[in-house]
Amino acid sequence: MSVALSILLPFIASAFIPFLYRRVTNIHLGWFVLVVPVVLFSYLATFIPRIASGKTFINTFEWIPSYDINITTYLDGLSMIFGLLITGVGSLVILYSIFYLSSKESLHHFYCYLLLFMGAMLGVVFSDNLMVLYAFWELTSVSSFLLIAFWHHRKASRAGARKAMTITVSGGVAMLAGFLMLYVASGTFSIREILANLEAVQASSYFVPAMCLVLLGAFTKSAQFPFHIWLPDAMEAPTPVSAYLHSATMVKAGIYLVARTTPIFGGHEVWFWSVSAVGLVTLFWGSFNAVKQFDLKALLAYSTISQLGLIMSLFGLGSAALSLGYSADTVIYTQATFAALFHLINHSTFKGALFMMVGIVDHEVGTRDIRRLGGLMSLMPFTFTIAVIGSFSMAGLPPFNGFLSKEMFFAATLKITQLDIFSLDAVGLIFPIVAWIASIFTFIYCVIIVNRTFFGKLQPDRLEKPPHEAPIGMLISPYILIALVIGIFIFPNVLGHYILSPAMASIYPSFPSVDELTPHIAAWHGYINTELIMTFGVVVVGIFLYRTLKKWRPMYQLIPQKYTLNGIYERVIGSSEQYSGALTKFYMNGKLTYYFIYIYVFFVAILAGYMVYADLFSWNPSNDSVIEPYELLLVFVMIAAAVAIIFAKQRITAVLLNGVLGYSVAFFFVVFRAPDLALTQLVVESVTTALFLLSFKFLPKLQPESGSKAWEFTKVTISIAVGATVTLIGLAVMNYDKFEPISAYFEDSYNLAGGKNIVNTILGDFRAFDTMLEVVVLFIAGLGVYTLIKLKAKKEGKDVED
Repeated sequence: MSVALSILLPFIASAFIPFLYRRVTNIHLGWFVLVVPVVLFSYLATFIPRIASGKTFINTFEWIPSYDINITTYLDGLSMIFGLLITGVGSLVILYSIFYLSSKESLHHFYCYLLLFMGAMLGVVFSDNLMVLYAFWELTSVSSFLLIAFWHHRKASRAGARKAMTITVSGGVAMLAGFLMLYVASGTFSIREILANLEAVQASSYFVPAMCLVLLGAFTKSAQFPFHIWLPDAMEAPTPVSAYLHSATMVKAGIYLVARTTPIFGGHEVWFWSVSAVGLVTLFWGSFNAVKQFDLKALLAYSTISQLGLIMSLFGLGSAALSLGYSADTVIYTQATFAALFHLINHSTFKGALFMMVGIVDHEVGTRDIRRLGGLMSLMPFTFTIAVIGSFSMAGLPPFNGFLSKEMFFAATLKITQLDIFSLDAVGLIFPIVAWIASIFTFIYCVIIVNRTFFGKLQPDRLEKPPHEAPIGMLISPYILIALVIGIFIFPNVLGHYILSPAMASIYPSFPSVDELTPHIAAWHGYINTELIMTFGVVVVGIFLYRTLKKWRPMYQLIPQKYTLNGIYERVIGSSEQYSGALTKFYMNGKLTYYFIYIYVFFVAILAGYMVYADLFSWNPSNDSVIEPYELLLVFVMIAAAVAIIFAKQRITAVLLNGVLGYSVAFFFVVFRAPDLALTQLVVESVTTALFLLSFKFLPKLQPESGSKAWEFTKVTISIAVGATVTLIGLAVMNYDKFEPISAYFEDSYNLAGGKNIVNTILGDFRAFDTMLEVVVLFIAGLGVYTLIKLKAKKEGKDVED
C-alpha cells in the first residue's frame, strides 16, 4: 500500500458506510470503521525506522501536468508526525465514540463525515503539490462543517458550523492566492522544487505578499488571534469530534502549514514577528479567557487556543535560526522548533484525554457546568484520574510530558532574548514575560478543571443524572492517552530520536547535522535553572490567584459583550444579513419588467461603455458583402413582426408573430449556408410554438401596462439602447483586426479532431469538456429532485403512521 492509497482508503471506506449501515444492525457501525485508522496507523508506523534513518518517500501521479498540478505524495519526518497523530488519535476517537454515541444517532452520517475528514487531513500533510494541498485543505473545512453541525437540530450547532466554515474558508482563499503568488515567483507548485529554487523565490516581489496570505490561511485554521472566535462555538459538536478535530487534527493543519513553509519563509523578519507575536498573543488571550468559563468544554476550547498559540510562537522563535545560517552557535535557536514539535505531540495526548474526560462527565452526569458539578472524585475515580493527569500535564507539572515541553518553551523564550537581530535586543524580554504570565493562567484553569469538578460538595439535585463511573469501553481511549502522557515523560528521547529528529531535518533542510538539531530531553539537568524557577513561580502565583479568584473575576465584565471580537463578528454578520435581505427585496420584487431592465442596463453600461472608452466602434461598409433584396425583405419582415408583437391585443396573434420571428431567423441560417443551425432553429421554433398553443388557455390575457409617459419613455430608451449596442458591436467586430480570429484555428477541424463539419466538431470535440460539465449539472439537479421526492414521500408516510 502506497502513501497515496493511505489517503484514498478513508474516502473509499466512507463510500461503503451507507450500504454497510443498512445491512449491519446488531453490531455498532464504529467497529467496522475502526479498522481503517488502525490499519493506516500500523502501516505508517512501519516507516518510522526508515524515516528516522533519513529516508523520504515520494510518489507522483500525473493529474493536470499542463498546469503543473500532479498528485505527489511526500512522506518525511514532518508529515510522519501528523500522519501518526491523524490515524492514531483517530483510532482512539472512533473507539471512544462506539460507547459514547447512541445507536439512535445517525451513525452512518457521523462515521462517513469522520472518514472524509481523516482522508482530507492525510491529503493535506502528505501533499507536495500546493494546489492538491489546497483542495484537501478546503475539504477539511467542509467535512468539519458537517461534523460540527452533526446535531443539526440545535441552533447553536448550526451557528457554530457556519462560523467555523466562514472563517476557515476565507483564510483558505487567501492562502490560495499566496500559493498562486509562489507559483508566479518559482514556476512550480511543488514544495520541494520551490525549496530547490529558494533564492529566486525570495528575490521575487511576490515573496512577502505570498507569505502574509499563507499565514492568513494558517492563522484562521489554527484559531490564532483574532480568528480564534470560531473554535469555542465549534464545541457544539459531539465530544468525539471535539477530541479529534479541535485537539489533534484540524486545528493542527495551520501549525503544519507553518512548519512546512518555514524553510521557505523562515529567515524573513516579517515571518518571525508575525508567527511568534501572533502565537504569543493567542497564548495569553486563550489562557486568560479560559479562566472565566463555566462550561468545561468551553474552558477546554480556550485552553486549546492557548496551547496552539504556544506551539505557533515556538515555530516563530525557531525560524530565527534560518536567518542566522548554520553554525555551532545558531543551532541552539532551533530548539524552539524542537519544543514546538514536542509539545504538538504532548498536546494531542493530554488534550484528547481531557476532551474525552469531559465527554464522560457530560454523558454520565448530564451537565458540563462547573457551577453544578463537584464531589465526583469518589463516584468517578477513573475519570478523576484522567482529569488529574491530563490537567497537570497541560499545566506543565511533573511527572507528565507537558512539563518537559513547557520547560523547553521557557528555555526558548529566554534564549531568544540573547539575539541581536530583528530588534530582539530591545523588545526580546517580552517573550519570557508573556509566556510566564500565560502559564499562570494555564495553571489556574487546570486547577479549576480538577477542583471544581471532582472536589467540593456533591450537588445531586442540580445534576441531570445520578453520577456514576463510565463503562470500561469509554475509558479505554483516554487511558491509552494518559499512559502516553506518563510514558513520554519517562522515555522522551525515544520519541526525540525516532519521531522528532526526522521532522527537524524537514524544517531545517539546509542544516547538515540532524544530531545537533535534536537536544537531549531531561526532566532534571542536575541544577536549578531559570526555567525551573519560572515553573515554581507559576505554581505559587497560580495558587494565590486561584484562591482569590472571586475577588478578581469581575474584571472579565469590564469589556461589554458587544465590544468583544465575538460580539463584533455577530454584529457584522447580522448587519450583513439584514442589509443583504433588504437589498434583495428591493430588486427582487417579482416583476419581470424590472428584471429585464436590470439586465439590459447593465449590459449596455458595461459593453457599450467599454467600447466607447476603448474607442473600438469602427465600421467600414466598403468591406461588406452586397446585401441582396431578399435579405432586406427578411429583415423588414422581422422588424414588422417584432414591432407588431408589442401592439398585439390577442394571445394567438402574439404567439404567431413570435413564430414569424423564429422562422425568419431560420431562413437567415439557410441563406448564410448553415443548414445545421437552420434545422436546429426550425425544430426549436416548431416545438416552442406548439407548446404555446398547447398551453394556450393557461396563458395570461394580454393587458396593457399602466404607467406614466416617463416610464414608457424609459422602456423605449432602454430597448433602443440595447438594439443599438448589439448592432454596433456586431459591426465593430467585423473590422476588428488587433487579434487573430479564432475561426482560423477551427477551420483545421478535420486534422485536429477528425471531423469535416466544423459546427459538429466544435460541439462534440472542442466543447466536449464543457458539455460533460453540463451533463453533470443536469445529473446533480436530477439527484436533487429525486431526493426531494423521496424525502417528501417518507415524511408523508411518517405523518400518516404517527
